[in-house]
Amino acid sequence: MNCDEATRIHLDGCQLEVRTIGNVSSGGPILVLLHEGLGCVALWRDFPDRLAQATGLPALLYSRQGYGCSEVFEAPLEPAFMHHEARAVLPTLLAHFRITRPVLVGHSDGASIALIHAGEFPGSPEAVVALAPHLFVEQITIDSISALASRFAQSDLPVRLGKYHRDPLRTFAGWSGIWLDAAFRSWNIEEQVAAIKCPVLAIQGLDDEYGTMRQVERLSELAAQAQHLAVANCGHSPFIDQPDQVLEAIVRFVQALPA
Repeated sequence: MNCDEATRIHLDGCQLEVRTIGNVSSGGPILVLLHEGLGCVALWRDFPDRLAQATGLPALLYSRQGYGCSEVFEAPLEPAFMHHEARAVLPTLLAHFRITRPVLVGHSDGASIALIHAGEFPGSPEAVVALAPHLFVEQITIDSISALASRFAQSDLPVRLGKYHRDPLRTFAGWSGIWLDAAFRSWNIEEQVAAIKCPVLAIQGLDDEYGTMRQVERLSELAAQAQHLAVANCGHSPFIDQPDQVLEAIVRFVQALPA
C-alpha cells in the first residue's frame, strides 16, 4: 500500500492516520467514526461521505495504531485495549481537533470503544451509533475468528489486507490474537453501557457471523436511551451489506437528537 498521501497527526508520541470531511472544528456536532477490528480509514469506503452529506454534519475518521497508515503495533494487544482507546486515545484525539460535541459512529470493536467512552465520559458524546457492537465475548465470535485464523495463511486475506494496512500480518495477528486469548474471555463492558446517558442507536445484522442479537438487546436493557434495529440479509458489516437502510436509520436518529 502507499501511505505517502495519507494525512497523519502525532498524538502522544504515536502517528495516526486521519481523514476529515468538512470543518470538524466548527464547534457543532461532528460525526466521529471508529472502525472495526480489521478496519481503517479506507475500509469505511464511501459510507462516511454519504453519511456526512445526508446528515449535513462534518466527519472525522482515524485509523487506530496498528491499522491503515497509522504506526504499526509495537507490542501485543492487552485485554483492556478497547478501554484504553476509549479512555485515553479518543479523548486526546477529540481535544486535538477541538471537538466537543461528537456523534460517535462505531463498527464492531469501534462500536464497543464508542460505548465505553460514552459510559465513562457522560458529558462528551451527543449520541452513539453502534454497528454490530460487542458488549461481552460470545462463543460465535471466538469460533468465527478461530476459523478465520486457521485458514489465514492459505487464503488471499494477507494480500487483501495488504492493500489497506502497513503491516497486514501484524495487524491480523494483533486482532485475532487478543480475541482468542483465554484472558480475554471475561472481557465485558456492561458496566460502562449502564452508565451511558446519551441516546444510542444499535444496529445488528441478523446473519452476523461474529455476534448475536443478544448484544444489542442487552444494550437496550442497560442504557436508558438506547434503541436497536435488526437488519435482515446482513452480516457483520451493516454499512456494507445494507448501506441504504443503515444510512436512513442513522439519519432519522441524528435528526431526532435534541438541538
